[in-house]
Amino acid sequence: MSTLDSGMNQLESRVGGLTVGGKVHSLSAWFVLALRLMMGYAFAYSGFTKITGEFAAGGYLANVAATNGNPLAGLFAWMGSTPWFVEFANVAVPWGELFIGLGLLVGAFVRLAAFFGALMMLMFYFGNWDMAHGFINGDFAYMLVFLAVAAFAAGRILGLDQYIEQYEIGGEALVERYPALEYVLG
Repeated sequence: MSTLDSGMNQLESRVGGLTVGGKVHSLSAWFVLALRLMMGYAFAYSGFTKITGEFAAGGYLANVAATNGNPLAGLFAWMGSTPWFVEFANVAVPWGELFIGLGLLVGAFVRLAAFFGALMMLMFYFGNWDMAHGFINGDFAYMLVFLAVAAFAAGRILGLDQYIEQYEIGGEALVERYPALEYVLG
């Protein structure tokens, strides 16, 4: 192992026999924090405006995917024509956006929030399906931002997750006592 330059952190990952790695500057933490706060604000604001305004998911679900060659057009048509699902979406989308945004803003349960944010962006990606410029669009890019926020444990950067993880129960840190929490915190 080589000696790292001051102010540099090394990343390395092995997947399926392939190893990738690199060095990142310590200032990268500020960019990860900026991504977390940007997505937090965007989702909290979007959720808040939907909750305080008039939001109805039915029209979007029933009509958005039918005209654009969407591979999930049938699923979206079913969601839009199923009353209980429309009612669920009318509550889950605005409140989900608000809670995802607040979690990211305060840095609490960031990996959980980022997972659900990425899932929402995946659904928006298919709902807004448009191949005019290829497979990559804003929804896909935001999904990747959420995944990066989760991967870099952005909740530990000026966030509450760093404190939640170290909260002691019986003299043992919370994540040491319950290792599965590492999947939702950080």
